[in-house]
Amino acid sequence: MMETSQLVYRLVLAVFLGNCPGVSAAQQPNIVFILADDFGWNDVGYHGSEIRTPNLDQLSAGGVRLENYYVQPLCSPSRNQLMTGRYQIHTGMQHQIIWPCQPYCVPLQEKLLPQLLKEAGYNTHMVGKWHLGMYKKDCLPTRRGFDTYFGYLTGSEDYFTHVRCSPIAALNITRCALDLRDGEEVATAYKGDYSTELFSQKATSIIQQHNANKPLFLYVALQAVHSPLQVPDRYVAPYSFITDAHRRRYAGMVAAMDQAVGNISLALQKAGLWNNTVLVFSTDNGGQTLFGGSNWPLRGRKWSLWEGGVRGVGFVSSPLLKHAGAVSRELIHISDWLPTLVGLAGGSTNGTKPLDGFNVWDAISKGLASPRLELLHNIDPLYVDIAPCPGSGPLPLAQTVSGGSWTSSGFNVSIHAAIRSSNWKLLTGYPGCDVWFPRPGHNSSERTRSGSDPLKPVMLFDVEKDPEERNEVSADFPAVVEFLLSRLHQYQKSAAPINFPDEDPRCDPGPSGVWGPWA
Repeated sequence: MMETSQLVYRLVLAVFLGNCPGVSAAQQPNIVFILADDFGWNDVGYHGSEIRTPNLDQLSAGGVRLENYYVQPLCSPSRNQLMTGRYQIHTGMQHQIIWPCQPYCVPLQEKLLPQLLKEAGYNTHMVGKWHLGMYKKDCLPTRRGFDTYFGYLTGSEDYFTHVRCSPIAALNITRCALDLRDGEEVATAYKGDYSTELFSQKATSIIQQHNANKPLFLYVALQAVHSPLQVPDRYVAPYSFITDAHRRRYAGMVAAMDQAVGNISLALQKAGLWNNTVLVFSTDNGGQTLFGGSNWPLRGRKWSLWEGGVRGVGFVSSPLLKHAGAVSRELIHISDWLPTLVGLAGGSTNGTKPLDGFNVWDAISKGLASPRLELLHNIDPLYVDIAPCPGSGPLPLAQTVSGGSWTSSGFNVSIHAAIRSSNWKLLTGYPGCDVWFPRPGHNSSERTRSGSDPLKPVMLFDVEKDPEERNEVSADFPAVVEFLLSRLHQYQKSAAPINFPDEDPRCDPGPSGVWGPWA
């Protein structure tokens, strides 16, 4: 009976794919998605960085560089939108990240990208950082559509020991425990293996063992280049000219990541898969300047809604691109990957909740206009920036957003929010650290804030002309402001309640020595 049902499924799939232009059952592309962690705008070679990234530069030069591409300012929200194709306000995940002891995960009613690709006939594999919740087994990657998983479940850890230390306030302790899994089993045999190299080895092994008769979906969520600043010295040696110790070690971490991406692309070529593969590279958020990252010349950093927090390094490399060797300035968001990749696979998104993402393949591959005209960055009424700005730091919210003439707009302009529409970007409330951090190795006088033009409750920028967000123009374009505030108001009415529960002390990994499901 099972064999008959599988045969029927394959016949239906073949008929369906046969009706999809450009896609046949035999030619479904392999999809490899590599997600870097905390990789800043000024940290890739082709953006003029002092850090060399030959593999990223070469792959992107032969593909399409996405220069108007947006992610979320934090880890979990970006991964959530990648996997669901939905804005975080629509999944209740609009506030911060998922901390190790919080009893929640991406809602189980959401149908994730690997589930949709699996339905389209793909073998689905994941390597690396999950960070989408793990308090119960139903939240684990292997229960959300991945055939195999190797990686860690929380947000960060030691690169060599794979141990995560996290406070458990309810118990008044800080607990350090292993966080590494092979499938759903604890992986104890990898102490001392540097995670960037370990994850690239696992990814290349999957590629080498893949049965080319089925299409491959491989999601590689690298730990690099998130803190802590750890890397074998051989990667740091070429950067002795960098005087700042944090930046120097960070540069070594970037070099290790670049090598990992090169190894993965080489494995695809050696396995004979490259000619039918679409490789996507993306960061999950802007660089964290506290740990060596740089977003120069963009304003802000990770945790903020300024361009330095949300404009992401990204590209697509593939022989299947119609116009390769191009730079795309079309508006694209991380939530667009789900409908785009499922569309490439000849799959269906009928089983999902209403998507906020768009299929942007023609914009990437053919250089056509993006179907996306608007982008909600976020609306978070509970926002607090946990990393103070250098210098004076942010003003108290009541002072920061006092004044203004938009109190009758229908949207509470003291709320941390931002929206992009066409060339316009509107920010309300306190957007996060508002500094232009200097280029590494340059005079700190480049670190400036708008002292003579203090933060306002509503700020408008023409980010096409002014990507550095230096010229605030709300007074000049009141009609634009009113329209975008009305759009924020509409989004706020559609928002799910924020899901940010108190920690559950039952999360304590003390007895087992391993982070993992407890409920």
